[in-house]
Amino acid sequence: MWFLTINSGSSSIKYSLFKVGDRLSLAEKGVIEKIGEELSFFKTQDRELRLNIPDHHKAIDFILDAIKKKTKDISSLIGVGHRVVHGGEKFKESVVINNKVLNYIKKCSHLAPLHNPPAVLSIEASIKLLKNIPQIAVFDTAFHHTIPEYAYSYAIPYKFYRQYKIRRYGFHGTSHNYIALEAAKVLNKKLKETKIISCHLGNGCSITAIKGGRSIDTSMGFTPLEGLVMGTRSGDIDPAIILFLEQKGFSCTEIDKILNRESGLLGISGLSNDMRVIEQAMLNKNKRARLAYDIFLYRLIKYISSYVGILEGVDAVVLTGGIGENQLRLRRDIKKRLKFILGKFNAKVLVVSTDEELMIAREGLRLLKR
Repeated sequence: MWFLTINSGSSSIKYSLFKVGDRLSLAEKGVIEKIGEELSFFKTQDRELRLNIPDHHKAIDFILDAIKKKTKDISSLIGVGHRVVHGGEKFKESVVINNKVLNYIKKCSHLAPLHNPPAVLSIEASIKLLKNIPQIAVFDTAFHHTIPEYAYSYAIPYKFYRQYKIRRYGFHGTSHNYIALEAAKVLNKKLKETKIISCHLGNGCSITAIKGGRSIDTSMGFTPLEGLVMGTRSGDIDPAIILFLEQKGFSCTEIDKILNRESGLLGISGLSNDMRVIEQAMLNKNKRARLAYDIFLYRLIKYISSYVGILEGVDAVVLTGGIGENQLRLRRDIKKRLKFILGKFNAKVLVVSTDEELMIAREGLRLLKR
């Protein structure tokens, strides 16, 4: 038996195929990039093809043809798990997709306009091409539904929450959930006894305070823009800056582009959103690269320190994602800056490779067994 996971972006689809036995084992993973462009790319561990993939439906069709070589018989596929970024307030855990679920995911598209629509396209294609095979939605927001009301509410008129559901939702939930489970194993503790600060650091960055395996606060908010400094996102800023830029003649579209695509490491350094490039430039005495790194580190330490207070202690600060797993300098500086806190609580700084695809497959199998 096999289980397939799908992670859809606006112009790409990542997939992973798992063999289902006593435990899940990865059989194949790949990606189709530049969907809808003149030339698309299909990549797996051992090959790369140039194709013309006009839309997500054709992309799913091509992926299914590719995995037939592994499964031999597509009917041995027992389910498909889809990463869905936003589940709004309704979905507090993963669900088997039916028409009502799909319609609600569509309604949440205004909350995640870059992420939910391509997920919907892939879900619809999978339903059409894989009749009678369960489709499962695994939501990035679901893990954070344990955050208390005083932590997810914004101090704006309450009517905006009632009318527009403006609140902290949090993201990267599948990753943070996986990290909590793996960190508990490393610490040799029961999950319900742990106090973990999970730092997902990539081009997108978020940090979550996890107590007893439950998210109690997280840095991303109503959208993924809030919180830490990221590759191209600003993270926390004074909201009045937006009003000021509007007064200076910038449109809402322009401001959105500035804050989401032109800020963060890229905006400060003027060089790149890639921490590897930033660190190399620092070695060459580039002052703006150094400033970008210092701001990134400072904001991270600030959040970690505040979450220690919220958790009333900490067992481990866990780093994951491309930056968290690979940037040795950052890891060393985190340990140095947190020396007092780590010593006080006898806490560790751990590096754990996240595996969202495996978590999606686990969630899918859990629902199918239920």
